[in-house]
Amino acid sequence: MRMEAGLVERGRDMVGHVTRVGYVKKIITKRRRTRRIVRPPQAAPPMALQELFVSCLDVFKGPGTVPSPQDVQKLCHILDNMKPEDVGLSGDLQFFKPSNGVKSDPRVTSTTIYKCDNFSLCMFFLPATGVIPLHNHPGMTVFNKLLLGTMHIKSYDWVDPVDSDSSVQSSQLRLAKLKADSVFTAPCDTSVLYPTTGGNIHAFTAITPCAVLDVLGPPYSNKDGRDCSFYKDHPYAASRETTVKMEEADCYGWLEEIEMPENSEIDEIEYLGPQVIEHR
Repeated sequence: MRMEAGLVERGRDMVGHVTRVGYVKKIITKRRRTRRIVRPPQAAPPMALQELFVSCLDVFKGPGTVPSPQDVQKLCHILDNMKPEDVGLSGDLQFFKPSNGVKSDPRVTSTTIYKCDNFSLCMFFLPATGVIPLHNHPGMTVFNKLLLGTMHIKSYDWVDPVDSDSSVQSSQLRLAKLKADSVFTAPCDTSVLYPTTGGNIHAFTAITPCAVLDVLGPPYSNKDGRDCSFYKDHPYAASRETTVKMEEADCYGWLEEIEMPENSEIDEIEYLGPQVIEHR
């Protein structure tokens, strides 16, 4: 199940909401038939967004590759200095407010700025208490930049090899090391996860309305074996068959692969912010 196919649910009435986060909605008025309508040329994207796009073209070489430390540092420097306005967002996030008084589960939405075989630029919008459940990024290097809001992030990396003789171990449980379990508030440094390190399996829980800019290289791809899997974490229970010391038990957990949790679909909305310019 892939994030962009399994998580994203298209066709919901969320597209109009994007106009309330700083995107401009064009109003078309009637003109006389004799007048000629001249459309203005596309404005140049903010320098930071275009710089990020051009750098990604250079940094991401395709599946099976990981950016060099110098390239990671370069992308982090760009992302660390990016602001919500660089992607057409304002700070009020009005579209997270419900349009009626009916209570419902908070829905997470996403939008794609750019996508190719080597990388993608996308954003996720989480209303307060909104959750992106624990999921992985197989074979991927991912940069997360919190643009707006306060968010709790929990992440794990697999412990290999797993002790198959453990009395706690089963075919559905796998030992993982806790990498992060903290609250972050924008603006903050960009976080980076790698195919096997850096917290490749993570979950987001919004404390306030949040906007996150993600750079994924390469993107999820079902045909290339990069499906998105979901997990439920269980507290680590020490046993004599494991090598984890008792005093380190809080730094580990058992992860159980599960189906996509209910009410966790992500609605895709059209990106109406500044467009990147492809130089051909």
